[in-house]
Amino acid sequence: MSVQASTSTLFVTQTDSRRRHQLRLLAAGILLGAFLISIAIYGLDYYLLDSARRPFSPKHSLLRPSGAIGLRLGQLGFLLFLGLYLYPIRKRWPWLAKQGNTRHWLDVHVLLGLVAPLVIAFHSSFKFRGIAGVAFWIMFAVALSGVVGRYLFAQIPRSLTAAELSLKEMQELRAASTQRLTAQKQFSPRELEAMLHLPDETAVRRGAVLWVLGMMLALDVRRKFHIAALRRRALDARGRLHSLNGLLPSHCAELENVIRAAREHASLSKRILFLSRSQQVFHLWHVVHRPFSYSFSVLAALHIVVVMLFGMM
Repeated sequence: MSVQASTSTLFVTQTDSRRRHQLRLLAAGILLGAFLISIAIYGLDYYLLDSARRPFSPKHSLLRPSGAIGLRLGQLGFLLFLGLYLYPIRKRWPWLAKQGNTRHWLDVHVLLGLVAPLVIAFHSSFKFRGIAGVAFWIMFAVALSGVVGRYLFAQIPRSLTAAELSLKEMQELRAASTQRLTAQKQFSPRELEAMLHLPDETAVRRGAVLWVLGMMLALDVRRKFHIAALRRRALDARGRLHSLNGLLPSHCAELENVIRAAREHASLSKRILFLSRSQQVFHLWHVVHRPFSYSFSVLAALHIVVVMLFGMM
C-alpha cells in the first residue's frame, strides 16, 4: 500500500473520533459559556458599581472576591489553572502520553486557558489590583498566545502517531487532490486560481517571523471568502440564501466535494510552503509562552499564600 493510500485510510478511520471530540469540546464550551453568562447577567448591576458603592449593594456579600459566589469562582479558576498543566505534564509522563490524541489534549488546554481568565475576572469582581492584578494580565496574555500556539500547531501536519508528516507524504496527498480538481467540471482553473494562489517562496523564506505568521493567517481567512465566492457562482438564489451567501456548506453534494478537494489542495500547498517557517515560529512561540506561564504560576501562588495568611480578599 502506498504512503498516500495508507495515510488517507488513517485519516478516514479517525473522522468519527475527531467529530466526537469536536462535539464534546463544543458542549463543554457551551456549558462554561452559559455559566459565565448567567453570572454576568446576575451580577451586572453590581459589577458596574464603583468600589465605593459596592459595599452597599445587596449582592456584595455574594459577589465580592471573598463572598459565597466570588470565593467559589476563585476556587474554580484555580482548578482550571491546575488543569492547564496536564498538557505539559503529559509530555513527561509516559502513561499519560499514551492516553488520547495530542491535538485533542491541546484543544482542551486552549479551552481551559480561555475560560480560566474569565472565571478569575469574575472572582476578582473585575478589580485588578496588586499581585492578583499583575497575575491576571499575565494570564490573559498567556491565553491569547495559547490561541496563536494552537493555530501554529495545526500548521505542522502530524500523523496519527503524532510524528510529523514528511514533505513527500504531503506532496502525495496534494497530488491526489490535484487529480480530483483536474477531473471536476464544476469550476474552471481560472475560477480556482484566486483560492490556490500563494506568495513567492523566496519571500516566505526571507520574511520576518511576524510577517510569516500574518501571511499564514491572511491566507486562511481569504480562503474562506474564496470558498464562499465559489459557492455563489455555482448556486441559484435559493441555494445562496440557504448557505448564507456561500459562507455555509450547501446541500449540493457534488459542489461540496469539489470545494473540499480545493480546500484540501490549498491547505496542503500552504503547509508545504510554510512548513519550515511554521516550525520555526512554533519553536519561537514556546520561548515566549513558557516564561509567561511560569511567571503567572509564581504570582498566582503568591496571591493564594497572601490570602491564606492574611485574609486579604
